Amino acid sequence: MVNGIENMHYEERLRHLGLMSLETRRVRGDLIEVFKFLNRSYTVDADIFFEYDKGNRRVHSKKLFKRRSRLDVRKYVFGNRVTDKWNNLPQCCINCTNNFKSHIHKVLEPETE
Repeated sequence: MVNGIENMHYEERLRHLGLMSLETRRVRGDLIEVFKFLNRSYTVDADIFFEYDKGNRRVHSKKLFKRRSRLDVRKYVFGNRVTDKWNNLPQCCINCTNNFKSHIHKVLEPETE
């Protein structure tokens, strides 16, 4: 434990140490994995997890379709869990080729404040 932060609340400790919250880190990790899947960094076919939206692609060119589900088991599967967050990313994040992690950090940073 770092001296002097024992009595601080979680958010204060994070700000003091310059860290992101656990929830933000999970979202960041999920979005990085989606980027790897869609850019063929893995040998696994991305079609297993994702389906491209065939409708109006207003936000960016790699918008994903979120499958409907009535059971909680399907609602929280990786592909459904990250679709809304992925679709809300700006075009500059989706098309970056060399440093997706820094782009995503800039987008997620306001959530921590």
